[in-house]
Amino acid sequence: MASADRDDEVDLLIDAWSRRLPDVDLTPLDVMSRLRRVSHRLTRLRASAFNGAGLASWEFDVLAALRRTEPPHELSPAQLIGATMIGSAAMSNRLDKLSGRGLIQRRPNDIDRRSVIVQLTDDGAARVDAAMSELVRREAIELREVSVADQAHLARILRQMLDTEN
Repeated sequence: MASADRDDEVDLLIDAWSRRLPDVDLTPLDVMSRLRRVSHRLTRLRASAFNGAGLASWEFDVLAALRRTEPPHELSPAQLIGATMIGSAAMSNRLDKLSGRGLIQRRPNDIDRRSVIVQLTDDGAARVDAAMSELVRREAIELREVSVADQAHLARILRQMLDTEN
């Protein structure tokens, strides 16, 4: 019997709750509880992949936002805040740490001298590239049992779920 055909932890959880709350439709748990478990697994996978490049997950997020831009791979702190969805105080702290490690550099903004521009260093680019390559390699291993067609179908469903986000 294929693993997809056997009861898993979520099925057992739903069965237990259905005995406690027989009048509640627990159908959403079939998807959402599995998504939560996959999310936790992905968090661990990402942390491990990034650690191999000497980066924490938060460092990867900031460096990746810079790396995705066109050369010279630079953004304002405000643009980084928008790209990473964190607050300005947290971003300042993160930029201080990344600068201290030599992964980014800050320079005055040529247009507005009161602000700075954050630029990815060569070391920062090398580390984020290594982390991304390792992440994609590990994610491909995780998805090896899922057909390409099913991966595309799942991506469409997840995109639809994200489109309905409030």
